[in-house]
Amino acid sequence: MQTGWKVGELARRTGLTVRTLHHYDQVGLLRPSRRTPAGHRLYGEADVARLQRIQSLRRLGFGLDEVRDALDRPDLSPLRVVQLHLERVRGEIRLQQRLCERLEAIAERLSAAEEVSADEFIQTIEAMTMFEKYYTPGQLEELRVRREELGEDRMREVQEEWPKLMDEMRAEMERGTDPADERVQALARRWSGLVREFTGGNPGIERSLGNLYQNESSVQGMDVAGMRPLMEYVQRAHAAAKS
Repeated sequence: MQTGWKVGELARRTGLTVRTLHHYDQVGLLRPSRRTPAGHRLYGEADVARLQRIQSLRRLGFGLDEVRDALDRPDLSPLRVVQLHLERVRGEIRLQQRLCERLEAIAERLSAAEEVSADEFIQTIEAMTMFEKYYTPGQLEELRVRREELGEDRMREVQEEWPKLMDEMRAEMERGTDPADERVQALARRWSGLVREFTGGNPGIERSLGNLYQNESSVQGMDVAGMRPLMEYVQRAHAAAKS
């Protein structure tokens, strides 16, 4: 009967790297709880169960600090973490199935000698690669469900509200208004509210959204490079609110 796993053995069995396991140990996320008679550190069964929770939470988009906090939360029991991960995997399967259906539809059009313009192909590829680069399949599925929950009317309202909010925030930035000023704080609260409405409060989706805006030269025709000073100003406003 297995009594414990050395770091190299556990890495080999799980497909993780020794470096990852050492890092989890260094940051206090997962430390081997047993030792051999010779003093070698071993991971026990409870450690392996904890590692599974850590990996599920990571797949759900949690950062390491968020994982550490989540492991102590009563509402994120081992069962609940597995259930959430299962929902994510099922969402990924549904996304892959829809992708198959879209590709089949394109194949049918091509086999029937129906024309598909180059622009259609380019726009489809651009949309797929941009969002798949920053969002996991599970996050994309969650965003789709979120859009359905909000409804088309609310989505249009949000799309109209964002440019107005950005213009108001940019005006305060250009005036040199202190991010701690109540006018800026009120705008920052509206900003956070819209982000939460879009992401459903999922920190992983919010982080993916931020990475997309930081790294892409254009998003839906928006000059993202020109937005970076504005995004930094908003972050300073959020930091001022926390302090």
